[in-house]
Amino acid sequence: QVQLVESGGGLVQPGGSLRLSCVASTSSFGYWAISWFRQAPGKEREGVACISGTDGSKWYSDFAEGRFTAARDDDQNTMYLQMDDLKPEDTAVYYCGTDRLTRCVPPRAGSLAYPRDRWGQGTQVTVSS
Repeated sequence: QVQLVESGGGLVQPGGSLRLSCVASTSSFGYWAISWFRQAPGKEREGVACISGTDGSKWYSDFAEGRFTAARDDDQNTMYLQMDDLKPEDTAVYYCGTDRLTRCVPPRAGSLAYPRDRWGQGTQVTVSS
């Protein structure tokens, strides 16, 4: 049973930064594409970033490009999301997840899909002054 545990959320002012972490309970983590996605109240889930498990290629939704940076440390079964220049519209619960495939699905029309197979409990990010 794969478990994913997110942490690092919190309250931050507009323009601020946060670094989220996602720790997986399995070493198979290193083979899988791992994604970050988010869900704001009353809105649908949306993909944020994805890193492939094969070549480490990274993909971002348009709103994240240039502000968010995803990274992974397979030795620690951990994925990170560095979020800079945060905006109030970034307020959401952020999740990491995987479909246990090796490659990310590239964005379509600037939007990443989000995984449907495994995800964690999420971490709340609130951007407010």
